[in-house]
Amino acid sequence: MMHPKTVHQRRDELQLIDVCEHEELADGRIAAAMYIPMNEISSRLEQIDRDRTVVVVCRSGRRSEQVADYLNQSGFTAHSLTGGIQQWAEDGLPLRLTARPFQSDIPLPGTEGIMIHIETIETSSLGDRSYLATDGHIAVAVDPQRDIDRVLDLLSARGIRLTHVVETHVHNDYVTGGLDLARRTGADYVLPADSGVAFKHVAVADGDAIETGELRLRTLHTPGHTHHHASYVLESTDGDVRGVFTGGSMLYGTTGRTDLVGPEHTTELTHAQFHSVQRLARELPGETEVLPTHGFGSFCSATPSDTDASTVGMQAKVNPALTLAEQDYVDELIAGLDAYPAYYARMSPANRRGPAPVDLSLPQPVDPGELRRRIEAGEWVVDLRERTAFAAGHLAGSLAFELADPFVTYLGWLYSYGSPLTLIGDTEQQVADARRELVRIGIDDLAGAAIGNIADLADGQPLQSYPVTDFAGLAEAMASGDVQVLDARLDGEREAGHVRSSQHIPLHSLAERIDEVPTGEVWVYCGSGYRAAIAASVLEGPERQLVLVNDTYDNASAAGLEDSE
Repeated sequence: MMHPKTVHQRRDELQLIDVCEHEELADGRIAAAMYIPMNEISSRLEQIDRDRTVVVVCRSGRRSEQVADYLNQSGFTAHSLTGGIQQWAEDGLPLRLTARPFQSDIPLPGTEGIMIHIETIETSSLGDRSYLATDGHIAVAVDPQRDIDRVLDLLSARGIRLTHVVETHVHNDYVTGGLDLARRTGADYVLPADSGVAFKHVAVADGDAIETGELRLRTLHTPGHTHHHASYVLESTDGDVRGVFTGGSMLYGTTGRTDLVGPEHTTELTHAQFHSVQRLARELPGETEVLPTHGFGSFCSATPSDTDASTVGMQAKVNPALTLAEQDYVDELIAGLDAYPAYYARMSPANRRGPAPVDLSLPQPVDPGELRRRIEAGEWVVDLRERTAFAAGHLAGSLAFELADPFVTYLGWLYSYGSPLTLIGDTEQQVADARRELVRIGIDDLAGAAIGNIADLADGQPLQSYPVTDFAGLAEAMASGDVQVLDARLDGEREAGHVRSSQHIPLHSLAERIDEVPTGEVWVYCGSGYRAAIAASVLEGPERQLVLVNDTYDNASAAGLEDSE
């Protein structure tokens, strides 16, 4: 990587390549940079001077790292611009501003007059993406989430008509919005053959094509994530390839996990996944943009990925299904599989039955007295506030599920579906956002919500609290004497390193193993503090005094705490 100020000083000797998305260019460009969209890098290598050092530029520095790695493997000397355009601007370095292009005015490579745009709809809390592909007049939605208002708003804003809703597979990590979206818009609902769904749909098999407007979706059967999984090659009606929607097949630097259908199928599906990804790489041009649904934090991904864009050619350099021998890939993937959320078992059956239309209205208000009664009755009362605010003062018996990206995954993992669930929030918007997250995994019926200052919701009862520290504070305490420490992370995280002498109970197992945690003072940590806060709220009671280690695990080693044995 190369820092912006260094690049600016050496700009005359360096060759800058800008791989930003087309619509990002209006945020500013480095004047000397050559613009090559990321999905065209592999087909335009001849335009890059091999005798000059290359610096790759993107908005944040993440995509440029991957492109720089690809160029280095292709024989160039390449670096990524540290922090991207954002850091360049923060350093006060000059940018050239350009007019913002209309988003759908992005020509399909190799065509004249055909404009195809792919809109990405992020659901960062579940680590998934949905897509809307359009020629400027009609559109196709791919793997939509349950809250379809986001898709409907885009259709309205663009003035385009939805003709097809397409699923790559019956999803295991969320409740689909596909059926509701198709019914609301009159679009055809397309699923792979043998999906086993109980409602009217269009079934497509390998080789089938859907043509609508200037778009064509060509079906490739890519089993692995599930038996019926399909990928869809997005082409113009002239046959020029724009991208491939890969669902849970080829992801960025990894593949979809293969153990969600059942342990008896894992080995078979892992071999199938290998061949599916090999097929995609073999049959598609290197510049084809890869457009997966999973892989952005979803447990449907075999391993995490920190990249947010890629092409088939780039994956050929880094994806284990394309760089390892088949048996090595199979062994490595299966060995790396860790626990996944318990609610996944509910998602596929719900999606096969056909989910009901979504309700995003606010739950009924709950007054302080009723809130106290529900807690005393042992009901789930979830506090959405920031975890250190919870630690500073909360209702005894409430649970700390801060409304942040991990919220829905861990609440869904621990929650007993059908149990009364009441939310506590600072504002109506916070509660509304939580409701949106919960319906995505089929938690539709909320018992109510209490909104306002936590002291006002206490019904005259004293608030509970516990101290918050970091790994440096834990190290200081351990140096002074024996300290009971609980590690709430997953098994794979534990194996990679842990605080010496700590007890390990993954968060998802804590409720059933709570008697294994000693009484007295307990310090709780995880990878960031998020799961530790939940664990502390589960453990809290008169017999234990909790201390929350609210810190990233990387700092445990710096504090001299790590024992990797």
